[in-house]
Amino acid sequence: MGALSHLRVLDLSRVLAGPWASQILADLGAEVIKIEKPDTGDDTRSWGPPWVSSPEWDDRERQSAYFAGANRNKQSVAIDLSHPRGQEMVRALAAQCDVVVENFKVGGLKQYGLDYESLRETNPRIVYCSITGFGQTGPYSHRPGYDFLVQGMGGLMSITGRPDGEPGEGPLKVGVALTDIMTGLYATVGILAALAHREKSGLGQYVDAALLDVQIACLANQAMNFLASGAQPPRLGNGHPNIVPYQDFATADGHIIITVGNEGQFARLCEVLGQPAWSQDPRFASNSARIAHRSELIPLIQAVLGTQTTQHWLERLESSGVPSGPINTLHDVFSDPHVIHRGMKVELGSTEGSRVAVVASPIRLSDTPVEYRSAPPGLGSSTAAVLKELLNIEEAQVERLAQERIIRI
Repeated sequence: MGALSHLRVLDLSRVLAGPWASQILADLGAEVIKIEKPDTGDDTRSWGPPWVSSPEWDDRERQSAYFAGANRNKQSVAIDLSHPRGQEMVRALAAQCDVVVENFKVGGLKQYGLDYESLRETNPRIVYCSITGFGQTGPYSHRPGYDFLVQGMGGLMSITGRPDGEPGEGPLKVGVALTDIMTGLYATVGILAALAHREKSGLGQYVDAALLDVQIACLANQAMNFLASGAQPPRLGNGHPNIVPYQDFATADGHIIITVGNEGQFARLCEVLGQPAWSQDPRFASNSARIAHRSELIPLIQAVLGTQTTQHWLERLESSGVPSGPINTLHDVFSDPHVIHRGMKVELGSTEGSRVAVVASPIRLSDTPVEYRSAPPGLGSSTAAVLKELLNIEEAQVERLAQERIIRI
């Protein structure tokens, strides 16, 4: 039994931040009922290629790899929220749930009677999480929010990319929708905190999660550097604003990452490079000095590392206790013996009989481990079962609702 197997979640979200949060809850054992549009489903079902579904499936049944990455362990219930009967059924489902996750525009669910104020009248224990770009209040609250947009507005892109004056200079976004992912994680923390409080109070509460808030919070040391100094942190490429050397270097056949975190590690790095005097040089003897003389030290290190292969340096640095590593492709990642040992790739059987490879959860619990119960669901694959079991709707009525296109089975 999963740690959250006593909970039922109604997932009204789509795309990434919301589904990421509900997938975490599902991985931990919660029953997650994902409500989707009967005609198209979650927007990301069509965000392919690549596809994880069988080639013979039609366009309405195909699953993109994007969708599969955030929707395992869920039941898909396809209901038309624009129809009064559909709204009635979803409200009835919410009355039997512990958590609601949604990412509609601010106030968008009020017209359906599915906003927090409406649902808590019949279910005061509900924990209701809204995920939006800019939150429920403030001058930007009604704006649509997208990860790329918020990476720019939230300052992340101003510190990401090659420095001014270097080839390829300019701001860059991160290679994945990191703000969405982090918002999903923070939303999950907020939901779990609200559930813990419910154990004491007996009452649910509202969780307001905003991409912009999360992006700013996750600027971490860079935000604190600014607040402490008032100075805009520069783009440093793969360098670190507070630690030197802490970046990538070119080798004779590729690249290597070296991350020196203390003076002992720097001294050992100098020994490996055949330059023990560097660790005693006043310009480099402390981290503060190395930051001040970054432009002098980095070319010296680079000149030595460029004389040998990546593997040559990795072996020597590892044996000397200097943190280092390669820059892997995803093929390298999923072929790595440590990654294989940790089980970071999982194959799940779908209801259609095919196998779907997904990335495993990184959460490791000793007594209530993550369970991979089901592959990402086909659109509406659980509609009939959920309506019959939870709402006591008879088979004939389910068939009529499907014929009227209020649901999809």
